[in-house]
Amino acid sequence: MSFIEIKVHCDAPFRDILIAEMGELEFDSFIETEVGFDAYIPELNFSHPGLQQLFNNYRKQTRIWYELNKIAKENWNAEWENNYQPIEVGKDIRVRATFHDPNPKFKHEIIITPKMSFGTGHHETTHQMLALELEINFEGKAVLDVGSGTGILAIMAAKLGANYLAATDIDEWCIENSQENFELNSVDVDELKLGTIQELKFEKKFDVVLANINKNVLLEELPDYAKLMSDKAHLFLSGFYKNDVADLLELTNELGFEKISESSKRDWTAILLKKV
Repeated sequence: MSFIEIKVHCDAPFRDILIAEMGELEFDSFIETEVGFDAYIPELNFSHPGLQQLFNNYRKQTRIWYELNKIAKENWNAEWENNYQPIEVGKDIRVRATFHDPNPKFKHEIIITPKMSFGTGHHETTHQMLALELEINFEGKAVLDVGSGTGILAIMAAKLGANYLAATDIDEWCIENSQENFELNSVDVDELKLGTIQELKFEKKFDVVLANINKNVLLEELPDYAKLMSDKAHLFLSGFYKNDVADLLELTNELGFEKISESSKRDWTAILLKKV
């Protein structure tokens, strides 16, 4: 499998907007640069006309130009490692790659092999989800991570005491990367499944559901999450902007959830809810 790399040069205020828009076009990995950002997508999912239309929609508002490259899967790790740096979430959490030295001052250190999977901790959504995980007690909880990417959120749940882990993703490479990262962190995953939440079957009710995806997918899948959750279960959501929160809360209220807390970083937002 090959990937398409788009090197985008744009004005800084439009960087997050374009990243969000490209996420809707199935780009799933982003690296911010001094001149804009780099975006990556499996070649099979790439629509060049769709990308051109997106950029044309913004050309009257900002300067945009881009370079397109094709990258073979086997060349990806070296490309990513050149750009990957450890992430610190407050004083308690540090996410590092296998080629970084450990730092014992952090209570929780997560090790990942940074392949082309969303959720390395650099993006504001993942960063906020990790921080929110510190707000509840995971001891003895059954946890479902929907769209797990690198598996980083499930790994954090395990480090906080969860005793049953399930993770899903629609990308086979994300499943492979999650499994590798679970093993790196000595975390046993009970269920690791490829497919959408509507396709997959789970016998268990979950005490926590983690979903860092995007607004449209969340609105479609939230009823399915609710069916899989036990009473008083916690729901963590991110992958959307602050102005999307009202639409998501309208649906979660209908499904029997109340908001516990909310955070925003550069307009990206994460919310923690409880089933009542």
